[in-house]
Amino acid sequence: DAAPRADVCRRQRSAISVDGTRVRLRAGVHAKGIRYVGAIDQAGLGSAAGLAVGLSTLVLFGNPPLGTQFITSNPNAGLDWPVRLLLTQDDNGDVWAVWTDFEWIARRHNIKDRAAQFKMATAVVGSITSTITTR
Repeated sequence: DAAPRADVCRRQRSAISVDGTRVRLRAGVHAKGIRYVGAIDQAGLGSAAGLAVGLSTLVLFGNPPLGTQFITSNPNAGLDWPVRLLLTQDDNGDVWAVWTDFEWIARRHNIKDRAAQFKMATAVVGSITSTITTR
């Protein structure tokens, strides 16, 4: 049973605007031949419900030949696939991409037979988010 921990989320600060961040992330996903699933404007959903929600956009993408391997190890891993990056903006105006740590996902679902695949997923997301670190 995986308890919440401080290191569950990974973050990468963006050097560009929210819109620029979204565009670069999508381009980074496509450049790797990964399936871009979509983006959910959570702030827009909140606004439609009469709630003030700060910038919050959930970007979903995945590589089925990689991601579905986790689901074959434990069907509950489907809760964490496809990959989700949350775009947020802090009180200082900094834009962040936030995602769940893949080692934590492995522990959460007690997946012990996919270490190389989790390492690959970590590298892929690191590569995609590195596209937002420069102007």
